Amino acid sequence: MLPVYRWWQLPYFWAGIKMYDLVSGRQLLRSSYVVGKKKALELFPMLKKEKLCGAIIYYDGQHNDARMNLAIALTAVRHGASVANHVEVLSLLKKKEGDNEDEVVCGAHVRDVITGEEFDVHAKCVVNATGPFTDAVRQMDNPTGTKICQPSAGVHIVLPEYYSPTNMGLLDPATSDGRVIFFLPWEGKTIAGTTDSPTDLSYNPSPKEAEIQFILSEIKHYLSADVDVRRGDVLAAWSGIRPLVVDPNSKNTASIARNHLILVSKSGLVTIAGGKWTTYRSMATDTMEAAIKARGLKPAKECQTDGLFLEGGEGFTPNYFIRLVQDFGLEVEVAKHLARTYGNKAPEVAKLANITGSRWPVVGKRLSEEFPFIEAEVRYSIQEYACTIVDFLARRTRLAFLNAQAAADAIPKIADIMGKELHWSKAKKQAEIEEAQEFLGAMGLDVQEHVRRVEVNFSDKEIQEYERKFQKMNKSKRGCLNSFDLKSMLKEMGEEVSDKQLHELIAEVDTNRNSCVELDEFLQLMSALKTGAVANNRFAVIIDRHHKHLTEQIPVDRSGGGL
Repeated sequence: MLPVYRWWQLPYFWAGIKMYDLVSGRQLLRSSYVVGKKKALELFPMLKKEKLCGAIIYYDGQHNDARMNLAIALTAVRHGASVANHVEVLSLLKKKEGDNEDEVVCGAHVRDVITGEEFDVHAKCVVNATGPFTDAVRQMDNPTGTKICQPSAGVHIVLPEYYSPTNMGLLDPATSDGRVIFFLPWEGKTIAGTTDSPTDLSYNPSPKEAEIQFILSEIKHYLSADVDVRRGDVLAAWSGIRPLVVDPNSKNTASIARNHLILVSKSGLVTIAGGKWTTYRSMATDTMEAAIKARGLKPAKECQTDGLFLEGGEGFTPNYFIRLVQDFGLEVEVAKHLARTYGNKAPEVAKLANITGSRWPVVGKRLSEEFPFIEAEVRYSIQEYACTIVDFLARRTRLAFLNAQAAADAIPKIADIMGKELHWSKAKKQAEIEEAQEFLGAMGLDVQEHVRRVEVNFSDKEIQEYERKFQKMNKSKRGCLNSFDLKSMLKEMGEEVSDKQLHELIAEVDTNRNSCVELDEFLQLMSALKTGAVANNRFAVIIDRHHKHLTEQIPVDRSGGGL
């Protein structure tokens, strides 16, 4: 949905979307259309009503990019390719060819980053398809060559599913500062973004708190006041690097290539840069044609990419999951996940599933209660060349991208399974756990922890006093304040709140999601009130009215000098 807040924008956006329909050709999912304000709010109830004129609805596709990438590699293996996983290029190999004095690229010297082993890979043609690292490989070929890649960072955040309907996303291509803002239902959650800023190259780029706050601030403009956009709702946040490319042959040297760019160097290195998922098969065809022409190759058959099923695609139907439920006794949600993720390979995953010991489901122990990922997928991931815990969390499943904390909680279980299957030593297993935890830091966990941990600026005496008050209110003696405790505390302050308000208060300060406020969270809240760090917190607003009451000492000058 594209919400429209000014009538004059309606024909402008409609024309653009109709052009989108036109270029989609036979791949068009469904034609776009215009709806009025009432229908727009029916389709997207969270949308802000004020000044809304109507909306334009258009259709697009969605996929699991990690699984797509893996399916392409596995399909290549099925057709005879050799795959070297976790291998980096150190230098290019060159040789003289015929009477030509210039050397041509004939392979690469590489290193296995897991074992440290170095070896050569020889080839008739080398293709550089390394995304944001394009220029690094091109400079191995020609150190003085012109750079063509401009790395740009884009941050995305994941929010709970209630931020968007299950079948409708929202996009605004013309925000106040020119950026595109969207929030879309994705893998059972809501994904929101994005930022666009120049960045340095990094294997694990991290989101900055300011970028997360920008996205939250922007989406507030589009959501109803019923939806309180909270920092604590951010389940994961990550930064990706876009390899924007500049065509060196273009007269306008500053212009970004809108499609992919193929360059063949003097030494025969073929570089494919730019592009997007939508056109990846076209990119592959163009790249291979350039390689065939540049190196005089003799292909055995015509290009097969058009209509070629990727691994798992043959014979798949929308009802494939029913077979998994009936044949293996999997939960419906898990079966749907396996079918969508592995296609016709899903039964092979189900065969590796352990018996749950429950009446239902029969098999399929979950890694996290919140997500349909099961332990059997860890075992199967090794058959898909997974070598590390991060491989599983981020490149075989999407758990790290959906909820960084849930991914962190699953690490010990994943380490046990992979360690047993891959025969890890105790030291190797611990190293893998630490590497996975470091990776999740770049998925927003470090930022989240920083946000959660407000510095407590109290003296030891003040901390003791707050601890005393906390224990006094801790009626249940569980070490945290539940709704009843908080209600008693607020009543003592003279503040009457409803059960709904109480639920909101707990959700506001309960950063570890255990449905109650622990002592450290209570101290952080009180300290933040003192410093003004959570001035907009709803809980803070209520407490602040009575902060003086909580902290003031009873004067003794009019009490007869009593105790």
